[in-house]
Amino acid sequence: MSQVRRFDHVGITVADLDTVTAFFVGLGLEVEGTRMFVEGEFLDTVIGIPDSRTEIVMLRPPDGGTRLELSSFVRPAHQPGSPAATANELGLRSVAFEVDDLQVAVDRLAADGYGLVGDIGQYENIWRMAYVRGPEGIIVSLAERIG
Repeated sequence: MSQVRRFDHVGITVADLDTVTAFFVGLGLEVEGTRMFVEGEFLDTVIGIPDSRTEIVMLRPPDGGTRLELSSFVRPAHQPGSPAATANELGLRSVAFEVDDLQVAVDRLAADGYGLVGDIGQYENIWRMAYVRGPEGIIVSLAERIG
């Protein structure tokens, strides 16, 4: 019997919660509920950092699938990551979304100052895909089903 019931969410720790939230809302995700602060024994126990406090926002895709949790620590201060991380560095490297029109999505993000990591590629006659580097170095994989 499987221990996992469903894929609930992916969490990303960010410094600027407003900017990163706006980026993902611009891609079409929706804020779920209200932004909230989490602190106390529960958080300290789960993450193993005493006296921690974080502000979180949950985002959901239009299809109601797996959510995205953005978290910004009030205390302790966040630790810097590598905003120029490449695909072969260990750790979470990208968050992927299927889009209706890849070129429109890439152009809109470029207008907001977010550029491609490489270029738009095509896998056989099935997918067109691109990596875009969003705020704080977050890599977003965008894929359009073409076949």
